[in-house]
Amino acid sequence: MTISSRGFASDNCSGVHPKIMKELEAANSAHVPSYGEDPFTAEAVAKIREHFGDGCDVYFVWGGTAANILGLRTVTRSYNAVICPESAHINSSECCAPETNIGCKLISAPVADGKMTVELLGALTDADTDAHHAQPKVVSISQATEKGTVYSIDEIKALSGFAHEKGLLLHMDGARLSNAAVSLGCGFREMTFDAGVDILSFGGTKNGLMFGEAVIFRDRSHEHEFKYIRMQGLQLYSKMRFAAAQFSAMLDEGLAFDIARHSNMMASVLGRLLSEIPGITLTQKVESNAVFAIIPEHCLERLRERFDFFVFDEKRSEVRLMCSFDTTEEDVRDFAGIARAVLESSPQ
Repeated sequence: MTISSRGFASDNCSGVHPKIMKELEAANSAHVPSYGEDPFTAEAVAKIREHFGDGCDVYFVWGGTAANILGLRTVTRSYNAVICPESAHINSSECCAPETNIGCKLISAPVADGKMTVELLGALTDADTDAHHAQPKVVSISQATEKGTVYSIDEIKALSGFAHEKGLLLHMDGARLSNAAVSLGCGFREMTFDAGVDILSFGGTKNGLMFGEAVIFRDRSHEHEFKYIRMQGLQLYSKMRFAAAQFSAMLDEGLAFDIARHSNMMASVLGRLLSEIPGITLTQKVESNAVFAIIPEHCLERLRERFDFFVFDEKRSEVRLMCSFDTTEEDVRDFAGIARAVLESSPQ
């Protein structure tokens, strides 16, 4: 078996944080009730409520797509539409899962930095009750965005305020919520439910967990139906404690923020080093654990000999570089050093 060295392809590619693995081992030590009726799940739900509010409702699922789709399915009907940025994961990377599993329409807007604005929403939510047209019901945003950018709390409040005035709900894909919180220097609740978010997908896999995400509703008005929706959605797994225990560990003693702080810092260093190399251009602000940059195509082959990474836009030679909890400054400096050496040795 060939195992590659640390790279920048995705924060999904890293392993499990040692403290998370230790908690998994503890959860493996005894028999407990199944399907979430266990003390590990109860503890994790209690810890999540400490961070997001006592009134929220919490459910664990396997992955991020399931969290997004089942959360949206709970509040939509087949004649509804979900409004999102064109780059949103539900629009670009979930293989028509919303359309297939919810039956509703996605209405997407092109955004250069991954962020929805009130102005864009205004153009997409004009009152229209014609029976021939899909009816908007939810606005979906990602925090941090798929471009690595981060909504400010004021931006989220503006979007939620506009959505609620129009009778719409605000959904947040928080696959990298911890990275966004560190970037803003705030807690989870401040930029989610206190800012008007109604439904949240709270990510763990990209922040040191082996698997598991949480669907969190701002209140418990959906608990009578979500338990059935999760079952139909193939996401009620019997050994729930293994997902729940990881969330407990991630939220214990600020580990979620420590992990995110490190990966954000590594991205910041990488972005700074790359920006200092003639011929390389950053295309987005480095606000989380992602760096987007245009690197000349002839340089990519040499970089691939040492590091794995994702070419985000082949036409522009734009790459996405993701940092993880185990990314080291040596990794970052090696990548930048190779890029600089190749570009400096290339004929002008």
